[in-house]
Amino acid sequence: QVQLVESGGGLVEPGGSLRLSCVASGRGFGNYAMAWFRQSTEKEREIVTVDSRRRGVTWTASSVKGRFTISRDNAKNTVYLQMNNLKSEDTGVYYCAADSTVIYSAMFEARNYDYWGQGTQVTVSS
Repeated sequence: QVQLVESGGGLVEPGGSLRLSCVASGRGFGNYAMAWFRQSTEKEREIVTVDSRRRGVTWTASSVKGRFTISRDNAKNTVYLQMNNLKSEDTGVYYCAADSTVIYSAMFEARNYDYWGQGTQVTVSS
């Protein structure tokens, strides 16, 4: 079974940066689509960014494009979310998710991912 462990959240001032990490157990990490979702008291869980090396696809929500970047280190079974120029609206719980068979049209829905981390809190406030 795949286990995901997230870290890197915290409190940051507007305009600051954070890097989230998600470490996955097991082998075959490179075959999994990896995604970051976020959820706040104001919004339901939403897709932030997703990377599928198997399909050669990377997608990022317009609200964070140019500020957030997803990357992965397959040797370490780790996916990262680099967040720059953070805004108060970015506040929420961030989750990483993984799936080995999700198709492109299903990548944007949380219900289509089989494996989830526990979430890490990101708070952007002065």
